[in-house]
Amino acid sequence: MIGAIRSEALKITTVRLWWILLLVLVGYVGFTAGLLAGLLGALGDQMSASPGAPQLPPESLPPLIYSTATSVGYVFPLIFGALSVTTEFRYQTLTPTFLAQPQRAVVLGSKVVVLAVAGFVFGFVGLVASMGLGATVLGLTGIDPQLGQSETWLLAARIVLAMGLWAVIGVGVGTLIPNQIASIVVVLAFTQFVEPILRFGTSIWDWTAQVGKFLPGAASDALVGSSIFTSMGTGAGAGVGVVQTLDWWQGGLVLLGLAAFVTIAGFFTSWRRDVT
Repeated sequence: MIGAIRSEALKITTVRLWWILLLVLVGYVGFTAGLLAGLLGALGDQMSASPGAPQLPPESLPPLIYSTATSVGYVFPLIFGALSVTTEFRYQTLTPTFLAQPQRAVVLGSKVVVLAVAGFVFGFVGLVASMGLGATVLGLTGIDPQLGQSETWLLAARIVLAMGLWAVIGVGVGTLIPNQIASIVVVLAFTQFVEPILRFGTSIWDWTAQVGKFLPGAASDALVGSSIFTSMGTGAGAGVGVVQTLDWWQGGLVLLGLAAFVTIAGFFTSWRRDVT
């Protein structure tokens, strides 16, 4: 297992994809966090003075800004996890891998371990971007960035955990859908279109909101404990929608269960087929 883990680590670190995605993650998350911190920090007083506007107390802004690392950045470890598998199917590097290690469960298990660690790295880098720029801009607008509070660092730890789980889910998706183009299309279509629509649609009624809180993105936001989507996206503060969220540990279990389901399903389907 140790040799397989070392092999999988070399596979992802000897190509340019990992650092290219990290650079894009930093730019995307950093820009989003800085923009939201500036807008919400500057408009906080005006929103509080408007009874019909979503109410965001100043103390709720720092975790909301920092959570952009997952609320908008989770797609990066998800894609990276999927590409780590589909690339091997596309270029048939799985053939020598399986010849060197015939136990395919060991190969898949080592890939899950390595990608989970890679997801943690993505989470840490995303935090540097969101907390670095977000805290700076919040401070400039006169809002306490709360960097000295233990809750802030617990939030950070949950963000790193969520990003690691998303990377493992990506491994499962890539294993279940080994075609690289199809896998990426499914990931982008679901994360950028299907789930946002479902989350908005299920927020309309109480009974659908009970179902919507188990969607992957909603579970991720629950695990982290804060999100721009749950705070403002459905307009709950204005009485437009109903927001139902899981406890943080329940959100973590939903993501873990999803990762286990897609990975096991992929193992018993495409992973056991002949790749030559």
